[in-house]
Amino acid sequence: MDPQVEKDRELIASRINIGREFLYLTRAECMNVGITADRVIELVRDALVAHGTGRYEMPAKSGVHPFPGVVCHAMPAYVPARNALGMKWIESYPNNPSRFGLPQTTGLLVLNDILSGCPVAVMDCTWLTAMRTPAVTVLAAAALHPDAETFGMFGCGVQGTEHVRFAPKTLRHLRRIYVFDTAPAAMDHLIRQVQPEVPVEIVRGQNARELVQKCEVLSSATVILKEPLAAVKDEWVSPGRTLLPCDLNTFWDPRTPKRADKYIVDSIEEHELRAAMGYFPDGLPEVYCQTGEVIAGVKAGRASGDELIVCSNIGMSVCDVVLGREILDRALEKGAGRLLPL
Repeated sequence: MDPQVEKDRELIASRINIGREFLYLTRAECMNVGITADRVIELVRDALVAHGTGRYEMPAKSGVHPFPGVVCHAMPAYVPARNALGMKWIESYPNNPSRFGLPQTTGLLVLNDILSGCPVAVMDCTWLTAMRTPAVTVLAAAALHPDAETFGMFGCGVQGTEHVRFAPKTLRHLRRIYVFDTAPAAMDHLIRQVQPEVPVEIVRGQNARELVQKCEVLSSATVILKEPLAAVKDEWVSPGRTLLPCDLNTFWDPRTPKRADKYIVDSIEEHELRAAMGYFPDGLPEVYCQTGEVIAGVKAGRASGDELIVCSNIGMSVCDVVLGREILDRALEKGAGRLLPL
């Protein structure tokens, strides 16, 4: 047994009576333990490197779907390098805001003691998810298009907002960010909220085509549907672009990833599972490699300036448990949360 695992357990056991109680952390407590966006990027990079070099265990998501367009997913993972073992149980109900005044996405993350398997923490996972998703996007953007001066974001909800916050942290030459949403108020709200925090200009896009024409790197965080919306037409997309969808095969014309010089995914297993479920009606494009392999330097990224690269990242639990473990460690240091009996 790795002595570090034993030492790690002793640290947790000094604060939690393992096997008899666990630490519960609310969303606010997770947000307030002191993890900065820069630290999130560091942790997510560690998780992606572990994934890219095969030092992890993570099956494809399994889930249930009570209604059309609704998902409840179980996402377990183990990352030995970070002593991170656990599972995220996350739900997406798109009608929640309008019907109940609740967030679209809710869920919990459970972390386990590696030696005994006993749960040691249960925490809200919505803030964690909102942070790790843009971190993956901007790390991939920097690896695939490091000299980009323009970034375009489709979708101005929670994920879109965090993407705009995170983009300047890895794209060092960035000068301008364009945003577009079918709801004009969402664009205005994002700009008011984020512009004072970032060192680059944020521009309200007029339409989807404008963003594709003006931006070198683009991401989308909209909805995930089995039938593609094809909101961005293939003929609009020029060579040399880097596209980073977080919404699977929904937002972009399915012809675009098919003709891309490189089609990269965060998890091949996850994308193959989604393809089997019908989310790629025209078939899954040929996968060049996984995102973590590029981040780890196992696979080459962009080979020339005119390559069209599509990098699809739909979320991996290796990132969740690594970030969750950092939240737990800091909560124990600060005395945050409350102990509850098992």
